[in-house]
Amino acid sequence: MSLTIPADSAAPQKNWLEKLGAGHIILAVVLVLYPLVASDFFLTQIGGYSLIFGMLGLSLMLLAGYGGMVSLAQITVAGIAAYAIAILGNNNSNILGFGWPWWLAVPFAVLTAALASALIGWISVRTEGIYTIMITLAIATATYYFAQQNYAIFNGHSGYAGIRAPAFWGVNWRDPRPFYYLCLGLAVLSYAAVLYGSRSTFGMTLQAIRDNPRRMRALGYHVTAHKVFAWLLAGVIAGLAGVLLVWFNGRVSPGTIGVDAAIDVLIIAVIGGLRHPIGPFLGAVVVVLMQTFAIDIVGAERFNTLIGMVFLVIVFVSPDGILGLWGRIKPQFAQESLRSGS
Repeated sequence: MSLTIPADSAAPQKNWLEKLGAGHIILAVVLVLYPLVASDFFLTQIGGYSLIFGMLGLSLMLLAGYGGMVSLAQITVAGIAAYAIAILGNNNSNILGFGWPWWLAVPFAVLTAALASALIGWISVRTEGIYTIMITLAIATATYYFAQQNYAIFNGHSGYAGIRAPAFWGVNWRDPRPFYYLCLGLAVLSYAAVLYGSRSTFGMTLQAIRDNPRRMRALGYHVTAHKVFAWLLAGVIAGLAGVLLVWFNGRVSPGTIGVDAAIDVLIIAVIGGLRHPIGPFLGAVVVVLMQTFAIDIVGAERFNTLIGMVFLVIVFVSPDGILGLWGRIKPQFAQESLRSGS
């Protein structure tokens, strides 16, 4: 006698709300309604800035979390996009400034950043661990000094100023509320793309290459091509962040792509956590809040010491960052809810 399971008893398909999960829905509502209660300062200096650096951290998380490739060149890639916007669009520095419309300049800038990221990846994927970090750090440092000393393209130490966000559909996209929603929209698209990509065939293959590249190569996978393509995708996200960053600041200079900024991106990603795409955004909020308020308390000279201490504490307590801490606390909340329910 055989048992047959009727089709009606099969597990029902989840709708899109159930697939999103309560956490994503609550977070989306909070982020959408945030401008209703926040001042212009908190919209741009905290909200928009955190989303921009969260995207930069996300591009690093894509490489390090899923590919096992830690890069210190993500701010360099973003800077290439920022410089491209300044050169192809309009600026007040009387250097270059081809006057392209935003809808041509932005795709070209992001494409240039993505190709530069792929080139950096092609150079560095033949190494692992600390050697990848050192190669990307060397590239970031060399780019910084080249931009500082080159006046024909990068305008040297001064860089470019007077770069304005576009105005279309009757909206000035640098105004606090439109700029926040612009950052939020691009951050959500980047987050969703990374989350979906991690569950795709390419994402699973990349994670398998991270765990055992020799076995994946023996199975016939082109390990180098997969890694370089991951760098290309990370470059797209970093390039979008670079466009938002130059619109946020209204200028770009070698200081934008300095080594200190490169380390900040790494700190943001590690503090938030590299195991899930939401981690870099959590880390960005923490670091931006500290940069905005803590510097007035401890002073500029001791601020880097404070950042370093917070970084060390989080890493020692939870190597997976804030997400790791939440992973430890969450089961305790679940047990408490079960006890209270019983």
